[in-house]
Amino acid sequence: MEYAKFGETLYIRMDKGDEIIGGIIDICKKEKISSAVFNGIGGCSEATIQTFLPDEGRFESQTVCGMLELVSLTGNITSDENGLFHHTHAVFSYKGGEKHCVAGGHMKSITVLYTAEIELRPVKGGIISRKYDPETGTGFWSF
Repeated sequence: MEYAKFGETLYIRMDKGDEIIGGIIDICKKEKISSAVFNGIGGCSEATIQTFLPDEGRFESQTVCGMLELVSLTGNITSDENGLFHHTHAVFSYKGGEKHCVAGGHMKSITVLYTAEIELRPVKGGIISRKYDPETGTGFWSF
Protein backbone atom coordinates (compact mmCIF):
# COMPACT_ATOMS: atom_id res chain seq x y z
CA MET A 1 0.00 0.00 0.00
CA GLU A 2 1.13 3.48 -0.82
CA TYR A 3 -0.55 6.87 -0.56
CA ALA A 4 0.02 10.51 -1.33
CA LYS A 5 -1.65 13.67 -0.09
CA PHE A 6 -2.61 16.39 -2.58
CA GLY A 7 -4.33 19.33 -0.92
CA GLU A 8 -6.54 17.86 1.79
CA THR A 9 -7.25 14.61 -0.10
CA LEU A 10 -5.32 11.36 0.27
CA TYR A 11 -4.97 9.06 -2.75
CA ILE A 12 -4.35 5.44 -1.78
CA ARG A 13 -3.10 2.58 -3.93
CA MET A 14 -3.54 -0.81 -2.35
CA ASP A 15 -1.71 -3.85 -3.63
CA LYS A 16 -2.27 -7.60 -3.85
CA GLY A 17 -3.17 -9.08 -0.47
CA ASP A 18 -3.95 -5.74 1.20
CA GLU A 19 -7.18 -5.56 3.20
CA ILE A 20 -8.94 -2.35 2.17
CA ILE A 21 -10.92 -1.39 5.27
CA GLY A 22 -8.08 -2.07 7.69
CA GLY A 23 -5.72 -0.14 5.42
CA ILE A 24 -7.98 2.91 5.38
CA ILE A 25 -8.31 2.82 9.17
CA ASP A 26 -4.51 2.47 9.56
CA ILE A 27 -3.96 5.55 7.38
CA CYS A 28 -6.55 7.52 9.38
CA LYS A 29 -4.73 6.62 12.61
CA LYS A 30 -1.33 7.54 11.16
CA GLU A 31 -2.60 10.85 9.74
CA LYS A 32 -4.72 11.63 12.86
CA ILE A 33 -7.97 11.69 10.83
CA SER A 34 -11.01 11.18 13.07
CA SER A 35 -13.71 11.48 10.40
CA ALA A 36 -13.61 11.15 6.61
CA VAL A 37 -15.42 9.90 3.53
CA PHE A 38 -13.93 7.66 0.86
CA ASN A 39 -14.63 6.02 -2.48
CA GLY A 40 -12.77 3.66 -4.78
CA ILE A 41 -12.50 1.01 -7.48
CA GLY A 42 -10.27 -1.98 -8.12
CA GLY A 43 -9.83 -5.72 -8.50
CA CYS A 44 -10.37 -7.93 -5.47
CA SER A 45 -10.10 -11.60 -4.54
CA GLU A 46 -12.39 -11.83 -1.52
CA ALA A 47 -15.15 -9.77 0.08
CA THR A 48 -17.18 -10.44 3.19
CA ILE A 49 -20.56 -8.79 2.68
CA GLN A 50 -22.95 -8.20 5.56
CA THR A 51 -26.67 -7.59 5.68
CA PHE A 52 -28.13 -6.06 8.84
CA LEU A 53 -31.14 -7.96 10.20
CA PRO A 54 -33.00 -5.33 12.27
CA ASP A 55 -35.42 -7.77 13.89
CA GLU A 56 -32.47 -9.74 15.25
CA GLY A 57 -30.14 -6.77 15.84
CA ARG A 58 -27.26 -8.50 14.07
CA PHE A 59 -25.42 -8.77 10.75
CA GLU A 60 -25.52 -11.86 8.56
CA SER A 61 -22.29 -12.44 6.59
CA GLN A 62 -21.48 -14.00 3.23
CA THR A 63 -18.02 -14.28 1.69
CA VAL A 64 -17.57 -14.05 -2.09
CA CYS A 65 -14.28 -15.19 -3.66
CA GLY A 66 -12.72 -15.13 -7.12
CA MET A 67 -11.99 -12.34 -9.59
CA LEU A 68 -14.18 -9.58 -8.14
CA GLU A 69 -14.27 -6.31 -10.04
CA LEU A 70 -14.78 -3.60 -7.40
CA VAL A 71 -17.29 -1.48 -9.29
CA SER A 72 -18.02 0.95 -6.46
CA LEU A 73 -16.68 1.44 -2.94
CA THR A 74 -18.11 4.16 -0.73
CA GLY A 75 -17.93 4.75 2.97
CA ASN A 76 -17.07 6.89 5.91
CA ILE A 77 -14.90 6.92 8.99
CA THR A 78 -16.29 8.24 12.26
CA SER A 79 -15.07 8.07 15.84
CA ASP A 80 -16.51 7.35 19.24
CA GLU A 81 -15.11 6.60 22.70
CA ASN A 82 -13.83 3.25 21.38
CA GLY A 83 -11.85 4.74 18.49
CA LEU A 84 -12.38 4.76 14.74
CA PHE A 85 -15.34 3.08 13.07
CA HIS A 86 -16.03 2.42 9.39
CA HIS A 87 -19.34 2.27 7.55
CA THR A 88 -18.54 0.84 4.13
CA HIS A 89 -20.65 -0.35 1.22
CA ALA A 90 -19.42 -1.87 -2.04
CA VAL A 91 -20.63 -3.45 -5.26
CA PHE A 92 -18.69 -6.18 -7.09
CA SER A 93 -19.18 -7.77 -10.51
CA TYR A 94 -17.91 -11.26 -11.25
CA LYS A 95 -18.41 -14.27 -13.49
CA GLY A 96 -20.62 -17.07 -12.17
CA GLY A 97 -20.25 -19.76 -14.80
CA GLU A 98 -21.45 -18.16 -18.03
CA LYS A 99 -23.34 -15.39 -16.23
CA HIS A 100 -22.18 -11.96 -15.15
CA CYS A 101 -23.19 -11.52 -11.51
CA VAL A 102 -23.30 -8.65 -9.03
CA ALA A 103 -23.00 -8.73 -5.25
CA GLY A 104 -22.95 -5.86 -2.81
CA GLY A 105 -23.90 -4.45 0.54
CA HIS A 106 -22.33 -3.50 3.85
CA MET A 107 -18.70 -4.62 3.96
CA LYS A 108 -16.85 -6.36 6.74
CA SER A 109 -13.61 -6.93 4.81
CA ILE A 110 -12.22 -6.73 1.26
CA THR A 111 -8.96 -8.28 0.03
CA VAL A 112 -7.19 -6.81 -3.02
CA LEU A 113 -6.34 -9.14 -5.92
CA TYR A 114 -4.21 -6.80 -8.05
CA THR A 115 -4.94 -3.18 -7.08
CA ALA A 116 -7.46 -0.83 -5.50
CA GLU A 117 -7.48 2.94 -5.96
CA ILE A 118 -9.12 4.91 -3.18
CA GLU A 119 -9.74 8.59 -2.57
CA LEU A 120 -9.95 9.52 1.15
CA ARG A 121 -11.31 12.97 2.04
CA PRO A 122 -10.94 14.03 5.69
CA VAL A 123 -13.73 16.11 7.22
CA LYS A 124 -12.47 19.65 7.80
CA GLY A 125 -13.82 22.18 10.30
CA GLY A 126 -15.40 19.60 12.60
CA ILE A 127 -15.66 15.96 13.59
CA ILE A 128 -18.39 13.47 12.78
CA SER A 129 -18.82 11.20 15.76
CA ARG A 130 -20.81 8.01 16.07
CA LYS A 131 -23.47 7.30 18.65
CA TYR A 132 -25.21 4.05 19.44
CA ASP A 133 -28.96 3.82 18.85
CA PRO A 134 -30.53 1.21 21.17
CA GLU A 135 -33.75 1.07 19.13
CA THR A 136 -32.03 -0.24 15.98
CA GLY A 137 -28.98 -1.80 17.63
CA THR A 138 -26.54 0.10 15.43
CA GLY A 139 -24.75 3.45 15.33
CA PHE A 140 -25.45 6.71 13.51
CA TRP A 141 -23.68 9.98 12.83
CA SER A 142 -23.58 12.46 15.70
CA PHE A 143 -22.60 16.11 15.26
